[in-house]
Parts: sequence; structure tokens; C-alpha cells
Amino acid sequence: MPSLDPPVILPLEREDLPRLMPIERAGHVYPWSERVFQDCWQSGYYLDGAFRANDLLGFSVVMPVLDEWHLLNLCVSPRVQRQGIGRSLLAYLLDQAEKAGVGSVWLEVRQSNDPAQQLYAAHGFEQVGRRRDYYPAPGGREDALVLTRRLQAG
Repeated sequence: MPSLDPPVILPLEREDLPRLMPIERAGHVYPWSERVFQDCWQSGYYLDGAFRANDLLGFSVVMPVLDEWHLLNLCVSPRVQRQGIGRSLLAYLLDQAEKAGVGSVWLEVRQSNDPAQQLYAAHGFEQVGRRRDYYPAPGGREDALVLTRRLQAG
């Protein structure tokens, strides 16, 4: 049985890209390219990884904009899904946002991604909109639900 100890959340560096990409490819039907991640680091976005020992289990990518943070990507390796990795990453992100005085966190989630929607709802996110045809999908496009969570600082 795998260890269910909470992961340690640490900032990711460009050198972590070879460990990050297999998770991205396994976790998304339409994964980001290495170039997109490089651009995220270049732009000063926050990339954090969830680790057990030296094993990268998942990651998040956050774009800070004034007093808002936008969660662009939250991905957990399929081999450790449903073990609290996503919860840990999201809780860490919200804690860091509070400490930074951020007023709100925003994200988009696929309309079909019920597990992610449940995770976000459990952390106080509420739907505030919909982006039609936002995501590529087999046979066309899929809507995104726009979610937000206001923080104490806001």
C-alpha cells in the first residue's frame, strides 16, 4: 500500500521539467508543451510541486495578477490520484495567497471534470461564469466553468 503521508510542497525549478512533463502528459488529454512551462517560469509564475521523498507527485501553476491569483494548471500523477495530493497543493496555494494578501483566486475547470469541481467546491470555490468552447475536446470544444474564491485579505 502506498504511503499516504501528506506531501511536501516545494517550489519547482526549470531543472524539474523532465520530471514534471510525464505527469502533465499522463494527466491531460491536451497537455501543455515544455515551451509553455518555460514561459511560465520566464514570466514569474509560481510553480510548486508535491513531493514524497524525492518523488514528484503533482504540481500547480499560478499566475499572479495584482491582488488576484489565477490557477492555470493543477495536475496530479494518475498513479497517486485520490490520495490527497491535489487537496494538499490547493490548500498550500490558498495559504500562500492569504499570506501574500491576495484578494481572490480564480480558475477555469472543464465542465466534464467532476472530481476537480468537487475538489474546488470543498475548498470554497464558487462558479461565477462559463467560457464557451474554452478547451479542446475530442470531436470539438468543451466549456470551462469559471470559479473563484475570495480570501480574507480581500
